Amino acid sequence: MNAPLAPFRTRDAQPGLPCPLDALDTPCLLLDEAHMDGNIARLRTRLAVSGVAFRPHLKTAKSWEISRRLMASPHGPATVSTLREAEELAARGVTDITYAVGIAPQKLPRVLALRRRGVDLTVLLDSVAQARAVAAASDPADPIPALIELDCDGHRSGVQPGDSQLLLAIAHALKPSARLRGVLVHAGESYEARGEEALAAAAEGERAAAVEAARILRDAGWICPVVSVGSTPTAFSARSYEGVTEVRAGVFVFFDLVQAGIGICAVDDIAASVLTTVIGHQRDKGWAIVDAGWTALSCDRGTAGQAVDQGYGLVCDAGGHPVGDLVVRGVNQEHGVVAPRSGNPADLPDLPVGTRLRILPSHACATVTQFDRYHVIGAGGEEVTAVWPRLMGW
Repeated sequence: MNAPLAPFRTRDAQPGLPCPLDALDTPCLLLDEAHMDGNIARLRTRLAVSGVAFRPHLKTAKSWEISRRLMASPHGPATVSTLREAEELAARGVTDITYAVGIAPQKLPRVLALRRRGVDLTVLLDSVAQARAVAAASDPADPIPALIELDCDGHRSGVQPGDSQLLLAIAHALKPSARLRGVLVHAGESYEARGEEALAAAAEGERAAAVEAARILRDAGWICPVVSVGSTPTAFSARSYEGVTEVRAGVFVFFDLVQAGIGICAVDDIAASVLTTVIGHQRDKGWAIVDAGWTALSCDRGTAGQAVDQGYGLVCDAGGHPVGDLVVRGVNQEHGVVAPRSGNPADLPDLPVGTRLRILPSHACATVTQFDRYHVIGAGGEEVTAVWPRLMGW
C-alpha cells in the first residue's frame, strides 16, 4: 500500500515576493488569479441559476489554494482522480469526496483508511468483479458507497445506460456490505463537439443516460440518490438538468486552447501558461528555440483535429498577448520550436536570445501536471504575488 505523503502547506509569508517575471527561472508555470476567479464565478453562477449542485473536479488544479475556491464549503463536496488527492483533502478537513476513477481492489485499504478518518469517500465501478471486491473489503458497520459508471458516448469505460441486466447485477453484488449510492457519467466525446447545437446535444445525451440508468435501478427497488454528470463542455452547454443531482467539471478553472477551439471560452479566458525563454534560432528554418519542451508543455495535441491547430501551445509575449501567428510547432524533451503556424508564410518576428514568452496550453490538465507549483500573477501580469504548491503522485 502506498503510504500517504506529508500534505503540502502554503506559507502565510513567502520571502522574495512579489517579484518580477524576469526574476523567475524558466520554464515555470504561471497562473493568472483574476482569470481563474472569473472562470470559477462563471460556472458557479450558471449552475446556481439552474438549481443543480456543483461537485468540482480537482484533478486539474491539484492545489489547496485553488480547491478551496472551487468547493462550496471547507468540507466539500469534491471530485478527485487519485487517492493521493483525497488524502491531501482529508488532511485539510474535506469530508465529502468522490473518487471518480474505476476502483482497483488493491486500493481499497486506502479507501477504508480514509473512511475511518471520517471521510465520506465514494468509489466508482462498472463491473460485477469490482462490486464484489468493494463488498468484500467493506466494514459492515461502515459500508463503502459506490457509484456505477455509465458510458453515454463510447468514450472510455462504463456500463451502457440501458443495460438493465448489468446495472442490476452490479447493484446486487454490492450487497450486503457495500451500498449503491447512484450513477455517474462523463460525456468525453463532448470534446469533439462543434457548435452550440452539437454541444447541447452532447449535454442532453449525458443527462439522459444518467437519468435512464437511475430509473432502471429505482424501478427495481434500488435507492439511487446520486445522479452525477459532468464535463467542462457539457457544464456550459446543458439546457436541462432535470433528474440530475450534481454536475462535475475541472479544466474550466483554467480553460485551454481545446476549450477555446470548441467555443466554450475565449483565448483571453485561459488562466494558466508556461513562461519560457528564447535560447536560440534556426533562422534558415524560420524557428526560434525556447527552453520549454514536452517536459514543460506535455505532448498533448488536443487541437490537432480542430479548425485551428495550435500545435503544442499558442505563443504570447510576457504580458500574455499572442505574438503574430506563432505557435510551438515541435517539442523535444527540453526544447520547443517556435514558428508561424503551418501554412502561414509570415517571417518569424524578432525574438532575441533571452526574450521571455508565455505559452498557452493545448490541454491545461496535461500541461500543469508537469509542474510542482504555480507562480501566481496578479493584476497586470507583471509580477508574481504568490507561489502555490501543486500536488504530485497517485
